Amino acid sequence: MPELSAASLPDWLPAAVRHYLHHIEDGTSLRALARREGLHASTILRQVRRFENRREDPLMDEALSAVTRFAQRSADDPARKDDQPMTMHPRSPRPTPAPVLCDEQSLAQEGRRVLRRLAEPGAVMAIAPEMDKAVVLRDMPDGRSLRTAVLERAVAHAFTLKDWITCRKPGRVSTYEITSAGRAALRRMIDEEDRRRQSPTDASAAFGDQHRVWGERTVMEEDGPRKLRYNTAESPVGVLGRRRDRDGKPFLEPDLVEAAERLREDFELAQMGPRVAQNWDRFLTGADRGAFQPDSGLGEGPGQARGRVAAALRDLGPGLGYIALRCCCFLEGLEVAEKRMGWAARSGKIVLRIALMRLRRHYDETYGRSGPLIG
Repeated sequence: MPELSAASLPDWLPAAVRHYLHHIEDGTSLRALARREGLHASTILRQVRRFENRREDPLMDEALSAVTRFAQRSADDPARKDDQPMTMHPRSPRPTPAPVLCDEQSLAQEGRRVLRRLAEPGAVMAIAPEMDKAVVLRDMPDGRSLRTAVLERAVAHAFTLKDWITCRKPGRVSTYEITSAGRAALRRMIDEEDRRRQSPTDASAAFGDQHRVWGERTVMEEDGPRKLRYNTAESPVGVLGRRRDRDGKPFLEPDLVEAAERLREDFELAQMGPRVAQNWDRFLTGADRGAFQPDSGLGEGPGQARGRVAAALRDLGPGLGYIALRCCCFLEGLEVAEKRMGWAARSGKIVLRIALMRLRRHYDETYGRSGPLIG
């Protein structure tokens, strides 16, 4: 049996999978792998045990076997490494399917498309040995299952090897759901796609920038501060306030736009104090509520504004509060907020409208119709 060389394995394969295959297929000792990779032997041992235990997952077992056969075949004849189609299961009779894996470009394209669907509420990926491809299904309110995506088995193999999906229910038809690592990968792909779209060489983007005034704001995320680019000339709420429905009525009533502006004014005032990089996202998830102390010696105006923003977000809750924070305070676009939350396209404006209705009620009940405005 030929040795699995680094060149015979795909570039996107995680290091932990490579260590497992070198130990199981090549017989390389754990200590030899640890010395070669500059890691502790116990780290390699945990990686090997993890993937050995995960071979009970039928898709993981199939993916590891496919990678092994692909690497061995490439080592036997390097010219065959890239001469196969992406799918492992053609429709023609296949007593022994060709061991083929998807390339890195295909993985990135399919990752953006399929992970978006898997990130939707109630979405799972289903696959079975007799199925040529895997499908993504989403539960509907009426009890039906809607098929939202179809993907090649080779792509499903890559998803499980990269730990983007995990088996929820094994069986004749196994189902898989997206993991936190898969959601993080989707966010990275979306950010890269946004950066490409904002390239100065894009003529359409350059034309649109003539009517925008771009600014930057530092916001706190779970992984630290991040620069947010936004259009200071107009907010997403202002855009929706001008849109009309089929009956000619505005999508957002003036009192809802006023509630959004009230929240934004308080948010801007709160940033004038010493704590200009408050992690409002962590507050929504309950991890940073202890940081809100309006009477902790800070300036009265910013401190009171922080208290009003905190009370409004607490009343809205994590879901509605998140969309209100992103669109009203950070001035982030609806499409970006939808992608970050893993929501379906064009669902953000509906959730935002519900959030503003709840915010309007909060202000009416707390401060009355003539609540505190600074403008």
